[in-house]
Order: sequence, then C-alpha cells, then structure tokens
Amino acid sequence: MDKFTRENRFHESAIKIRKPFKIDPSLCIYSPQENVDSLMHPKIKKWQQFIQNEWTPSPIPKGTKRLALIIPCTKYKPYITSREHKAINAALLRDGWKPTGISEAPNEFEKLLEKGDDPEIFHEGYLKKKNFILERIVISEPLGIVPYQFIYFWNGKQSPATSYDDPGLFESRGTSVSPYRPDSTATEVKGGKWKWGNAERSSYVEMHNHLVEVITSSLKRVGNHYHEIVAWVSPGLTHRSFLASKKIRLEEGISSSRKIQGGRKKLNGVLDLESEILKIMPTLEQLKLAQHHLEKRLKEEGRNSSPKSVRSIYARGDGNDTPLGLKETLDYLLTCLNKIG
Repeated sequence: MDKFTRENRFHESAIKIRKPFKIDPSLCIYSPQENVDSLMHPKIKKWQQFIQNEWTPSPIPKGTKRLALIIPCTKYKPYITSREHKAINAALLRDGWKPTGISEAPNEFEKLLEKGDDPEIFHEGYLKKKNFILERIVISEPLGIVPYQFIYFWNGKQSPATSYDDPGLFESRGTSVSPYRPDSTATEVKGGKWKWGNAERSSYVEMHNHLVEVITSSLKRVGNHYHEIVAWVSPGLTHRSFLASKKIRLEEGISSSRKIQGGRKKLNGVLDLESEILKIMPTLEQLKLAQHHLEKRLKEEGRNSSPKSVRSIYARGDGNDTPLGLKETLDYLLTCLNKIG
C-alpha cells in the first residue's frame, strides 16, 4: 500500500511533463474520488468556468469556414508532444493543412524533433487548407475540453493542461485507486493490481457525467462558430464514452451504467444531450478495414503479418501508441475532412 501514497507517485507523474513545463503535484489525480474532489481545485474550477462561459474561438478570415477536430488527451504533456498527437498532426501537415499565426512552442521542443518530423509539428495554431480553418480541441479529464491554443500557456502562465496527471478514471490499469483515502473501497488483487469497489464506481459516474455536461455546454455555446465538429476517439476508451449516445453505446458495446451498492448509475454522453452537435470517428467498420489494410502493408514491407502480429501492431498504432495514430486509420480522418472541405 505504501507505493500508492500520493507522494510516492509524484515522480511517476513528473516524468510525463516535457521540460520546460513542470507538474503541479496538487493536480495529480489518481482515483475516481480524487477526480471528484478535483472539481473544487481552484485551477480546475476556474478553467471549467472559462471554457463554459468565456472561451470564444479566435476570429478567422472572411470567406473561410471553421472545422473543429476533437482528439484525446494523452499520457505525456503537452499533448502535442505525444506520439499519438504527433502522428495525427503529421498526417494533417502532409495533407496540406498549414499552421497559422505565431507558435508559443518552447525552444526546448526542438530536441524532441525526430528524423522526418515537420519543423511545425509542435505548432498549436489553427490549421488552414483552401478556405477552411481547422481548430484542434483536446477532450480531457479533468478539464473537459482544451482548445489547442491553450495547451502551452493560459492567462500568461503555464496552462493547467500541461500541469496535470490524471490516470484516475482508467479502471483497467488496476492502479487507479487511492487506498490511503478513508472512502476507498478498492480491493487489492493479484500482481499488485486493484479492483474498484462501490465508491470508485460511483465517483466514476459522477465525474464522467459532470465532464459530459461541461463538454456539451462548452461546445453548444460556441457551436455556431463551426461548420462541423468531428471527434477522433477510440472505441472502448473513456473519451468515446463521454461522447457516445445511447444508440452508439448499444452498437459498440459501451457500458451505459455502472453497478454500485443498491443498483446502477447511468452514464450520459454528449450526443444524448445534443444529438447533432458532433460526429464520432473512426467507426467500427473503418477500424476493421484499417486492420485489413495494415495486414496488406505489413506483407508488402516483408514484416510479420500473422493475425496476432497485426492485432498487436494495430493496438500500438504501429509505433504511435494507439490505433488513432495508425496511417491506415488516419486515412479515414483525412478523407472525412477533405469531403467536408
């Protein structure tokens, strides 16, 4: 149990933040209960008030239309330095989307550039292609949503989006618990892993549904600024659950509730509250086709293309952490954006 004290986990969190940015230990959130408590943290409370009531997308040139692309938060911060975001952004840059404005990316990030990277891979500004402007927005626990323009700095200071670590809503990891809390109901199982109890499941639903309300109200308020909003999120993960409607949950096998003592608590999604506000991608059919195309590419490259190998490479995004960063998957995103544009 000692290794799960908050203090003993700070180092694990600190290494996820790219220099020159630093972790804020008070924004390390390791369990569903800590997620709920975090809603009263001054920085998170102020951010959610801002995003729901004050944030307005920056003006764009006359004659252009604005698209929004919602992408997941990541283990490493700033998000744009993660392999998943690098893969997504590299695909957009190759497809002709060009950054606009001046970037606030720190000079230190030049050390993170890899062979073949576009020098503008860490540019957080709007992307432009023909007469369309693309704004990237991150879906985040515990912040709700984070427009890319605020991933580095906000109000002249390090953004809360690059100051936190929140693995606390991912039950499958087996470590998203706070056994040092008096309200912990988690039980330790084999291999040092933990199983959620009633308190963890109940707090998960509370945080999940609160973030859904934050995301929905924020997007609804600024929705008239966008020609279309596309969400690029993986099936089976919390981000997809935040957005999914009851119909999508049934089709994709996403849980619609969590069992707690005395019954079940319902999980809501953004599309339950605003049914037309965004489009979720990739579809399950697109993901199946992506695996098929990946198998063909592996054969052409002389790599192991056995079913097991394909599944493994697909799950890791062929080096880009998740299927969202896989070339064969990203082709569907680019096609979608080009059809809109």
